[in-house]
Amino acid sequence: MTFQISAISIYNDDGQIRTVPFKTGKLNIITGDSRRGKSALLNIVDYCLASDDYVIKGAALRNFVQVFAVTLVKGQQQLFVARPAPTGKAATATTMCITTQALGAPPLPRAQITFSTPLDVAKDRLSEFAGIDRTVRIPAVRSSSPIPPSIRHALFFCLQKQNEIANPDLLFHSQGQDFRPATIRAMIPYFLGAMDPEQALREHRLRLLRQELAAVDTALAAARSLSAASGQALALLTEAVEAGLVEPMPREAMTADDAVEYLRRAVASASPLHTPEAGDDPVAALLDDRRALRAQHARTRTRIANLKRAVRENNDFLGQATEQHARLATLGLLTRGDTGPTSHCPVCDNPTTHTSEVADVITRDLARLNAEMTVIGNDTPEINALIAAEEDTLQELHAALARNQEQLDVLTAGQRAASDQPDAYRRAVLVQGRISLFLETAARHPQTPHVDDRREEITTKIAELEEELGASTRDDRLNSFISLISQQIKRKAVDLDLEHHESPIRLDPRALTVIADTPRGPVRLSDMGGGENWLGYHVAALLSLQEWFCEQDNPVPRLLILDQPSQVYFPEDAPDGNALAGPDRIALLNLYRTIQQTIDACNGALQIIVMEHADLDEELFRSAVEDRWRRSNGKALVPHAWITEEIGDR
Repeated sequence: MTFQISAISIYNDDGQIRTVPFKTGKLNIITGDSRRGKSALLNIVDYCLASDDYVIKGAALRNFVQVFAVTLVKGQQQLFVARPAPTGKAATATTMCITTQALGAPPLPRAQITFSTPLDVAKDRLSEFAGIDRTVRIPAVRSSSPIPPSIRHALFFCLQKQNEIANPDLLFHSQGQDFRPATIRAMIPYFLGAMDPEQALREHRLRLLRQELAAVDTALAAARSLSAASGQALALLTEAVEAGLVEPMPREAMTADDAVEYLRRAVASASPLHTPEAGDDPVAALLDDRRALRAQHARTRTRIANLKRAVRENNDFLGQATEQHARLATLGLLTRGDTGPTSHCPVCDNPTTHTSEVADVITRDLARLNAEMTVIGNDTPEINALIAAEEDTLQELHAALARNQEQLDVLTAGQRAASDQPDAYRRAVLVQGRISLFLETAARHPQTPHVDDRREEITTKIAELEEELGASTRDDRLNSFISLISQQIKRKAVDLDLEHHESPIRLDPRALTVIADTPRGPVRLSDMGGGENWLGYHVAALLSLQEWFCEQDNPVPRLLILDQPSQVYFPEDAPDGNALAGPDRIALLNLYRTIQQTIDACNGALQIIVMEHADLDEELFRSAVEDRWRRSNGKALVPHAWITEEIGDR
C-alpha cells in the first residue's frame, strides 16, 4: 500500500499558512488563469519528495514563500513533509522535516517545524512510506554499484509537467534529463513487479564479471606487448650493429631479456669489432616495416568488420526464420493423418483433393528452414571464434606499431648525434654511452607485475550466471505485464479516438515510448501527427500504468498530477477558460471521462490532480473542481497580502 496527497501548504516569513486541500481517491481540478501558481503545485510536490534541485519557479514563490509542505496519507497513516527554501547562496535545502501525524491533522504551525532530517534520510523514509523495498539493488548502467529504487524513481510515473504532457519525444517525467532514460529503463521491471531482489543481484554480478574479464584481457595484452623487446632496445641494438659493437643477430621474436643481454655485450666491447660498412639505411627499413604493419592493421580491421556484419546477418536471418518456422509449424496442418480416399481440409474440415499437395509444400518449407537454421546456427560460433582471433591479432599489431615508432624515434636521434663524430671509434663510444644510460634506467624501473590469466575462471562464472538468468522468468514476466498494460492503452486510445487506434498499440520499455504496429510498419509516438494524439497517448499510457499499479499493489504513489492537458486545444492566455467549443470541447470532455473511468476502476485507490486553464460547465468537470484561481476573484496560490513589493503579473 502507498500514499496519496491530502494537502499542499506554503508558509511565508511571518509563519502564515496557505493550504490547498485535495480529496483522496478522486479527481481534483484546480482551474484558473495563467501565472496564478497552478503549475507550482506539481513543483512543490516534486521538491518536497526529496528532489536534489530547487525546482520551485516564479517570483512570488521564490520571494515570499519560505517553507513548502505536503501532507501524505496512506490508509490510517499521515505524514507531514516540509522543506525550506534554500538560504544564502545554497543551491537547494539539504534538510527536511518529516513528522507522523494523526489522520486528518492540519499542517504543523511554522513554529513547530524543525528541519533536522538530512535529504538522504528523508528520501529513505519517503520511499519506505511508499512501500518501496530499499533492500533491492538494481544494476546501474553508468555505475559500478547497483542502486536501490526510491521515491524519486517512482515519480517517473506520477508527474507530467506542462512541457511533458503533450511532448512527442518524452513519455515519462524527467525523461529528457541527462542519463535519465537509462535509469527509467532499469526501474521499469521493478515497479511493474517483474523483478525480484535475487535476480537483480545476479544481473549486477554478471555486469561486474564482464568488466573484470575485459580488464584481464587488457592487462594480458599489455603484458604480452611488454614481454617482447621494447622499441628503444631494438633501436639501440641497431645502432650497436651499425657501430660495429656486436655482430648482426636475428631479432624476430627477441625477448626483453635477450635484448638486454646483447646490449650489455655492446657496452663491454673495448673497441669496434670491425669497421662498419655502408649498407642499407635502417630507418628506411623501419619505415617499410611500418607501412607493412599499417596495411596489415587495416586488413585486420576490415576482416573484423566483415565478420561482425556476418554475425548480425546470421542473427537477423535466424530471427526471421524462427518466426516463419513457428508460423508453419503451429498451423497444425500435418496432424490430421487422413488415410481414407477422400482428404479433408484441416481448417474447415471440408473434403478436398489438394490437402496432400499443401502438406507437401509445407513439409518442404519446414525442412528447408530447419536445414538453413542448422547451418547458420553452426556457423555463428565459428565466426565469433574468428572474430576473437582477429581481435587478438589487432592487439599484437597495435603493440608492434608502437615498438616500431619507438625504434624510429630512438634511431633517428642516434643517427643525428653520430653524424657529428668524425670517426668510427668515437661513434662507437657515443653509442655505448647511450646504451649504458638505457640499461641504468631500465634497472631502476620495477619489473612488469605478473598478470594471472583468469579468463577461463571468469568466463565459467559468466556462463553460469547467464544460464541462471536465462532460466529466470523476469523477461517473460515483464513482456507479459507490458502486453497487458498495452491492451489497456489500446482501449483508452479507442475511447479517445486517437490516431492509429485501430492498430495494435504497445508500450515500449526500451524506447520509452508508445508504438502503433500498423500494416506499413511501427509508428512511434513522435511520428504520430498532432498535439491531441501526443496528449492522448501520454494520458492513456500513464492511466494504464497507474491502473496496473493499483491492481498489483505495486509501490508507486497512487497519484497522477497533470499540468494543463487542455493546452493542445486552446492557448493558455485565452481570456475565458470556458470558451472552448465544438469538437475540441467534446475531445477534452472525453479525456476527462476517460480519466474518471480509470479512477472508478481503481475503486478509490487512485488520486488524480489536474491544473487547468479550461473551466467547463459539464457536471463531470464542475464537480471535480476544488478551486478557481482567477484575476477576477483575486485568488492565487500565493495570497495577494503576502506580496509586499511589485513583482509584475503573477
